[in-house]
Amino acid sequence: MSHIYCPECGFQNPEAANYCSKCGALLHTPESGEQTQTFSPEVREELLESLGELGVSGPALVVRSGGGRTGESFSPQGDRTTIGRSPDCGVFLDDVTVSRRHAALVKRDKRWMIDDLGSLNGTFVNRRRVDSAPLEDGDEIQIGKYRLTFLQH
Repeated sequence: MSHIYCPECGFQNPEAANYCSKCGALLHTPESGEQTQTFSPEVREELLESLGELGVSGPALVVRSGGGRTGESFSPQGDRTTIGRSPDCGVFLDDVTVSRRHAALVKRDKRWMIDDLGSLNGTFVNRRRVDSAPLEDGDEIQIGKYRLTFLQH
């Protein structure tokens, strides 16, 4: 059975649902097709500049929506950074839609990957559920109700 996650609260609903059964938010946009969070080269440059001002070098995850944390950024620490609801995780996302140890950002063969760690709600890259996936600059990652953008600079 396929599911769709509410963009407002992250609740898992049947794919055929039009409204979230938890908060009542509209689950589908009027136009058909997939949507991805994209931004112009100018916006990307602004994000990269602000990361540079914060002393962030190398790859980063930028929160695009979810949990009132839009604009927050995280840099991987070492070759493996865990993402989850546990305060012990390198990327701490405090919400019930996120598993305690939800996913990991891992560097393998000079390439960044995201691995799902057996989470209940899944890990999505560009709106596709993945167990493990390579990351490219600008990819959208969804973990629970959080949408993050992977930036490689």
